[in-house]
Amino acid sequence: MTDERDTARFRQAAALLPPRLRQMTGGLDRESRGRAEELRLRTGRPMTVVFPEGERPLSGEPVTQRELYAVLETATQASAHAALERVRSGFFTVQGGHRIGICGTAVVRDGAVINLRQLSSLAIRVAREVPGASAPVLDRLWSEGEFQSTLLLSPPGGGKTTLLRDLIRALSDGEGHPALRVGVADERGELAAMYQGVPQLAVGGHTDVLDGCPKGAALLMLLRGMNPQVLAADEITAPEDAAALEMAANCGVALLCTAHGRELEDIQTRPLYRRLLDGKLFRRLVTIRRDGGERAYRVVELC
Repeated sequence: MTDERDTARFRQAAALLPPRLRQMTGGLDRESRGRAEELRLRTGRPMTVVFPEGERPLSGEPVTQRELYAVLETATQASAHAALERVRSGFFTVQGGHRIGICGTAVVRDGAVINLRQLSSLAIRVAREVPGASAPVLDRLWSEGEFQSTLLLSPPGGGKTTLLRDLIRALSDGEGHPALRVGVADERGELAAMYQGVPQLAVGGHTDVLDGCPKGAALLMLLRGMNPQVLAADEITAPEDAAALEMAANCGVALLCTAHGRELEDIQTRPLYRRLLDGKLFRRLVTIRRDGGERAYRVVELC
C-alpha cells in the first residue's frame, strides 16, 4: 500500500517541472506516483520515470533544452546560473530534499569543473523517508546501555542509506534508549538533504550535519567541534575516511557507517575495510537483503 507521504513527495518533486511535463505526470496512478524514484529529462527524448523495477517512458513530445532550463529556474527561484556554478558534485538539493542531477557540457578551469552549459539531461530524485525502518534492528545495536559501533552492508540500492538515516533519527531522538548527540558527515547531501541550513529529511533533534564536505575532513571537524557521541557517514571509501574513524574510535565515539556488499566476506578482502575490521572499530554488522518486496535484516556481532 502506498503511503500518502510518498505521493505527496512525488507531487512536490513534479511541481519543479514546466506545465507540459508536469501535466504528463498527472497520468500516473496513485500507486505509481508513490513508488516513483526519479524523473528523467533528456533533450530530444521523452520524459521517463524511474521505478524500483526499471525506467518507464511517458507518452508525449520529446523534452527540449528550454524545458531543462525551466526546471532549474523553478528549483532555484530564477537563479539557474548560480545553481550551475554549484554543480561540481553533479547535483544540488532543493526544498523538500529532492535532488537534481545535471548533465551538459562542462566548463573546466585548472582541471576542475566550474560550470555547465548546453544542458543535455536532468534527473530529479524524489526524496523518500521510511520512518521506523530501523525498528527491527535498533535494540540489537545496544549492549549494557551503550550504542555499539555499527556497519551497515548491502548491495547498491539495497536500502542501507534509508536504514542509516532512520538509525540516526532514532538515536538522536532517543527511541527506546537515551538520546545521543549524532554528528553526520553528509558529503553528498543524501542523508539530511540540507536546504538553507535546515534538514529536509528527519535526522533527529540532537543531530549536527556537515554537508558538502569530504567525509574524512567532515568527520574530523565534527569530532573536534561538536562533541558527538556517535559519528555517522554513508559509504566509507577512502583512506582518509578510515583514518578519521580510527581517531574518533580512539576518542570513545561510536561509529555508524555503510558499505557496499552482500556479506561480511565481501569486505574482508578489501584493504580499507580489513583495516577497520582488524582494528575492531565496528562491533555490529547489519546486512540487508530483499525478500520479495520487503527488506530483511541480519545483525551479526563482530566482537
